[in-house]
Amino acid sequence: MDDVCGLPSGGSVPIAARAVPPEGAPADLPPRVVATEPAARLIRELVGRHGPVMFHQSGGCCDGSAPMCYPDGEFRVGQRDVLVGELDLSPADPPGPDRSEPPGDDDEERTPSSSSSTRVRVWISGSQFETWKHTQLVVDAVPGRGSGFSLENPTGTRFLSRARTFGPQELEALEQFPPRTGADLEE
Repeated sequence: MDDVCGLPSGGSVPIAARAVPPEGAPADLPPRVVATEPAARLIRELVGRHGPVMFHQSGGCCDGSAPMCYPDGEFRVGQRDVLVGELDLSPADPPGPDRSEPPGDDDEERTPSSSSSTRVRVWISGSQFETWKHTQLVVDAVPGRGSGFSLENPTGTRFLSRARTFGPQELEALEQFPPRTGADLEE
């Protein structure tokens, strides 16, 4: 996959975050969701203000093609909703461990949970996924006002969904690892 997303205007936007591969999937499995640099910046800003966040793309009347951003857990995911992926917002080159204190039991490597500030779950309604399953969801951010229900509303920047069509080989690889649904969640 390229490190940029082509835009309808002919330009491109750098991709800053990709979904982590599902459990058991190869590292080179194409991610079903990515975020552009402007979107990743806005997500980090919102996490700094509100704590962990999540997205839901419903295709309903209120949001159109805009994914809605909520505090993590504030939106109740339905059984038919599809987990498109968990965006990994951790820095590409994380800083080294702080060694001002001697190593101890608390220095074990930790994997962020789905509700961490570096991993963001992106959901889509089941019916919308059926329409978009052949495309990679690209979360972008552009100037403008977001929906009244989405966290970015007062920032002057809004999230926008874009899509990139998967190639035949990518689709074949993705079929081996179907996405989870809300019914699969362990509560």
